[in-house]
Amino acid sequence: MLRLSEVKLPLEHTETDIQSAILKKLSIAPRDLIRHFIFKRSYDARKKGAVSFVYIIDIETTREQQLLQRFKKDPHIVPTPDTSYRYVTHAPAGLEQRPIVIGCGPCGMFAGLLLAQMGFRPIILERGKAVHDRSVDTFGFWSKGKFNPESNAQFGEGGAGTFSDGKLYSRIKDANHHGRKVLAELVNAGAAAEILYINKPHIGTYRLVKIVENIRNQIESLGGEIRFQSRVAQLNIENGQVCGVTLASGEHIASNQVILAVGHSARDTFEMLHQAGVYIEAKPFSIGFRIEHPQAIIDKCRLGSQAGHPMLGAADYSLVHHCANGRSVYSFCMCPGGQVVAATSEVGRVVTNGMSQYERSGKNANSGIVVGITPEDYPDSPIAGIEFQRRLEERAFELGGGTYKAPGQLVGDFLAGQASTQLGTVKPSYKPGIYLCDLSSSLPDYAIEAIREAIPAFDKQLHGFAMDDAVLTGVETRTSSPICIKRGDDYQSLNTKGLYPAGEGAGYAGGILSAGVDGIKVAEAVAMSIQSSIALQKQ
Repeated sequence: MLRLSEVKLPLEHTETDIQSAILKKLSIAPRDLIRHFIFKRSYDARKKGAVSFVYIIDIETTREQQLLQRFKKDPHIVPTPDTSYRYVTHAPAGLEQRPIVIGCGPCGMFAGLLLAQMGFRPIILERGKAVHDRSVDTFGFWSKGKFNPESNAQFGEGGAGTFSDGKLYSRIKDANHHGRKVLAELVNAGAAAEILYINKPHIGTYRLVKIVENIRNQIESLGGEIRFQSRVAQLNIENGQVCGVTLASGEHIASNQVILAVGHSARDTFEMLHQAGVYIEAKPFSIGFRIEHPQAIIDKCRLGSQAGHPMLGAADYSLVHHCANGRSVYSFCMCPGGQVVAATSEVGRVVTNGMSQYERSGKNANSGIVVGITPEDYPDSPIAGIEFQRRLEERAFELGGGTYKAPGQLVGDFLAGQASTQLGTVKPSYKPGIYLCDLSSSLPDYAIEAIREAIPAFDKQLHGFAMDDAVLTGVETRTSSPICIKRGDDYQSLNTKGLYPAGEGAGYAGGILSAGVDGIKVAEAVAMSIQSSIALQKQ
């Protein structure tokens, strides 16, 4: 097959127009084109009111070799790369000890799925509940304020990504096409086939629930085991080698291969690992607020007169500003047509995040507006970032009135340095609700200063971004893990053999797709390590 890139078409085009563009690009007759497949579709909105679609297309043709020769100097016409997934090995018959996966977010779920598909029958331990029951608890907290610290937007089957829009794009390097494997498995589990080719695919929270259940069913059908409400209280280590785990219930499970795929909010687990001597380093993360605007304003700024076109949907944005005080402020986890959600995992603390459903039909757009911070801001220990986050979340809880309402402020008042007393035209979407106040004491002074500088700068790129009625909701602290559990080229902990730190919590991913990819890589490493151990025993 041949791959054609940079095939541009106007917003209003048909399937026939795509075929005509292929024939024109290759200068071939219709009889020479057997069939074509869309590999990627994106749109170019740099010219407002003149949005165009850009395609990457794979084609079958009767003249492949002649065309490759004719266009050998054209970088946009090349052989289609092989993106099919191949398992690195399969489990030997009669394998007794099973690998353990801690956590059933995207990383742990895909690590478990790959191990199950290779015949290794993993045991997956998840501290929270199954995704349906977890959803009941999470939506119950949002609507009624009843909080369960073991079943919420952070903990439970599907991980934090289940309640954060289901975005499936990433900037990671993926030479082995593991990302394609992740997307293909999601489609196999019920996701729309379009996630395989649209540029910024997402699934939406409600649809993710059923997809997660289907992946669980596949793991179990292949001999894997998923145990919910099974929090790991202790990692068992002997002479620098993992030998199993102890659950909070007191049960011991033996294994020399443990994948640590907890999310960025498993703070008690991080503390346990630090006390056990597992090598950990502090890492940068970001802090800030959620900002909400009318989606119509974002659509108009990004798409001009074509705003609202059904082929384009709700527009997004990506912004960054480098401040005079040396800090950088950027938009994070932008959710078109979405809502701001309560994402705490600890009693007496307030945390925000963003979420969209598949349709992205909500009235508001929201994103994090966050400031980068480094371990120099919390230098006491490798896990000091945890306490740094907790202090900010506790302050947000206080400013919100101590009832899990979040502190909020209008952008105009925030820029003017005065407390907000009433809402304007933008109605905040955060549940259990917001409490209007002055957010200036919710973050360190350098962060407040940076955000106050950045918002007017963003307004120059998106007119209306600094509108007085836009709403800020605090605080956003869980942008990424505050630690990195360092691992070597074999994916094992630097000082704890058999421990495989993986995914977002360990500092190796940032989102559903990259976490799933990391889960696959670590599962491959575990499988090969087990095979190597068996081979050595036979010698």
